[in-house]
Amino acid sequence: MATIEECRAALDKLSDNMRGAEGDVRAAAAMDRSVSCHITDLDVTFAGRLTGGRIEVRDTFPGPPRERAQIRLAMTGDDLLALVDGELHFARAWGSGRVRLEAGLRDLFRLRRLL
Repeated sequence: MATIEECRAALDKLSDNMRGAEGDVRAAAAMDRSVSCHITDLDVTFAGRLTGGRIEVRDTFPGPPRERAQIRLAMTGDDLLALVDGELHFARAWGSGRVRLEAGLRDLFRLRRLL
């Protein structure tokens, strides 16, 4: 089972990958939105913002998200690590229910470029 520190490092790596992207992916990552990522098996939430092409984690706290972020993710820590390492395809994980993504319709259309 992944640790909180490994999950935080994976989010940092994802953020670095997004910042270095080009074209449509870079445009999609350029949104300014609140973000939460609930790690279900650890029952911890990382909260922050997607801004400037990066995910800035501003807070980590126990339990589910305290506030409703504009973009909400939920998954196990192992799935987060596998997604960031390219071992798990996001669309398949989302379709099978391993990863939950909730956002407004317009944000979902922009996010699909990242996926």
